[in-house]
Amino acid sequence: MGVKQAYCRFYQSIVNIGMNVIPWREPERVEGVDSFLSIPEILTNEEKWAPMIVTGPRMGKSNFVKTLLSELSERTIIYDQVRPDPTMAQVEEMVGIYRENHCDSIIAIGGGSNMDAAKALAARIARPDKTLRQMRGVMKVGRSTPLLIAVPTTAGTGSETTIAAVITDEKTNHKYAINDTVLLPDYAVMDPNLTVSLPPEITAATGMDALTHAVESYISVNYDTEETKEYCEEAVCAIMEFLPEAYNQADFMEAREEMLIASYKAGVAFTRTGVGNVHAIAHTIGGLYHVPHGVANAVVLPIVLDDYGSVVYEPLARLAELSNVATEGTDEEKAKAFIGHIRHMNETMGIPEHLPQIKREDVAKMSGWADKEANPLYPVPVIYDKKRFERIILEVAGK
Repeated sequence: MGVKQAYCRFYQSIVNIGMNVIPWREPERVEGVDSFLSIPEILTNEEKWAPMIVTGPRMGKSNFVKTLLSELSERTIIYDQVRPDPTMAQVEEMVGIYRENHCDSIIAIGGGSNMDAAKALAARIARPDKTLRQMRGVMKVGRSTPLLIAVPTTAGTGSETTIAAVITDEKTNHKYAINDTVLLPDYAVMDPNLTVSLPPEITAATGMDALTHAVESYISVNYDTEETKEYCEEAVCAIMEFLPEAYNQADFMEAREEMLIASYKAGVAFTRTGVGNVHAIAHTIGGLYHVPHGVANAVVLPIVLDDYGSVVYEPLARLAELSNVATEGTDEEKAKAFIGHIRHMNETMGIPEHLPQIKREDVAKMSGWADKEANPLYPVPVIYDKKRFERIILEVAGK
């Protein structure tokens, strides 16, 4: 483990040097009630006349999309068949439609799956000479992509801010990520109206996804900056305050808007810092068992934070203080109170403590996948080997 840890930290130090010279940017932020109505103007200003809307079946039938279509060019194409955990085959279908209709831009509307599909589409349009499998990993697209406008309908994935597209290999059910700065959306249009109709369970899952992004980013040990720390602190405080209110009162517009902003900030932060072992495990669970990503993150997060132990007491204590979860006691006491509050939030929003559907015979394969995803890239506070991943996955399963 000592050799592995040394190699991972050395690798991360080299990556961090590269990160410091990359021209990081944020999407142009368009926010507020009815901000989706600005999309036609954005396209006109960008001189784009043939956008392809990428979304799912429910959103494709919504009044929002119908209104948008009525305001856009007749050359607009809509693809509204994106399903959870988009596959390579589905992306290739979209590529064919995009090319056939000579589209010049992409509007992604929806949650993380829709955003992932749209980014993967953008990557393939940019690189017709490469398969998605060949572009998995870091900085393997390397060419300009079509204009991408991201319109989140959930407050959690942060996909409107990230450089990643997570795609499922339908042959193995394994999820993998394509990461490249060219995949960062050009615009993030955040209209709280679009999140009001979300069922409470999706509000809960996506909100906990955003919390996981913020916490994992905050406790990273190599790639963080003062800006990412500040964004994480602000995101955690907002989520602790407003997620329960958005869950309990769907039409509370202030809570909806604050959650969108918190998700955005957490997304900007983890785009720079990366995520960690929680996500590495959650991706294996989603790929094999189709558990919603936010649910998987919510279940895994407190288990991994507990397992990290004293290494994360100081940053978690700071988050506990800022969010008024715990303002007195030792760092250990405040950190444990913070982890306990995450468990309490899960419980009150109907998120399970364990995922018993995980099969014992799958654990070795899952730990291998998680280890390959996390190491050597993720700047986690504690570097896991396969055996430690196995132990945590069994705990997640309640076995």
